Amino acid sequence: MKKLLLVLCAGLASAQPIRLIFDTDMGNDIDDAVALAMIHAAESRGEAKLLAVTVTKDNRWAAPFIDAMNTFYGRPEIPIGVVRNGKTPEDADMIRIPATRKRPDGSLVFPRRLMDGHDAPEAVGLLRRILSQEKDGAVTIAQVGFSTNLARLLAEPADRELVRRKVRLLALMGGAFPATGNPEYNIQIDIPAAQKLFAEWPTPIVTSGFEVGNAILYPGSSILNDFKYAPDHPLVDSWKAYQKMPYDRPTWDPTAVLYALRPASFSTSPPGTISVDAKGHTHFAAAANGKHRYLIPSGDQGARALRVMIELASRAPDRRR
Repeated sequence: MKKLLLVLCAGLASAQPIRLIFDTDMGNDIDDAVALAMIHAAESRGEAKLLAVTVTKDNRWAAPFIDAMNTFYGRPEIPIGVVRNGKTPEDADMIRIPATRKRPDGSLVFPRRLMDGHDAPEAVGLLRRILSQEKDGAVTIAQVGFSTNLARLLAEPADRELVRRKVRLLALMGGAFPATGNPEYNIQIDIPAAQKLFAEWPTPIVTSGFEVGNAILYPGSSILNDFKYAPDHPLVDSWKAYQKMPYDRPTWDPTAVLYALRPASFSTSPPGTISVDAKGHTHFAAAANGKHRYLIPSGDQGARALRVMIELASRAPDRRR
């Protein structure tokens, strides 16, 4: 048994961190902020390296809030790219209030370098630059917002080839399987982009459908009790600004990020092809050579995933950096 434990520990020590790009519509739902906190915890654990964050919500406060969160976790250097002429420009308390909150002396409670999203670089150019610097097959992308940025990245043949060479997996939150009722929000907001992404993305895609995160609720009690290590926390501020406390919230985006970080957390469908119709509904057709799968939590995977998501999201920043 002792020898087996040594082998397992050696394997964990030699495992390479997931090199991750996080593409988010931060500001439209609080689960994006939970997902970003999870990524920072994974990096502190040596499981991930956050290469960049790109934003599909075209609002001036999205990037400053992300910058404030990155700075809080000790990683202010992470580059942030912002969509231009994108969707959902509406203001949102969950990003504006934490980003602008000040102390009595006038200093920001959550320091940041980006004062306005308009000061951030354009997202597609940043994606191109980050991917070009990485080894072939090294990058995982977690898309938890609209497909706007990634679809635009596919516009040029050279960029499609760059994606094909550099990206090993696209893990996204989007769609519903089976498609029922209204189209899922992330797909519906930019249907042409989602259609292009599923039709043309050259590497494997695994999606967490609406039904997955909707069945696993992140508890408001964790926000109230598990973050007391800091007198002020940007995720806690954001959660309180999003809705009246106390409340639980589906883990739509965190489930996609958890799969990107730890694929063994969930079972998946057989391979196939996902398409998006004119109304934004997603349709899956099984095919042995298909590049697409969707999550199908089985047994107690949902309960175990929730425990892991809480553990990661509520982990204190590593102040030794």
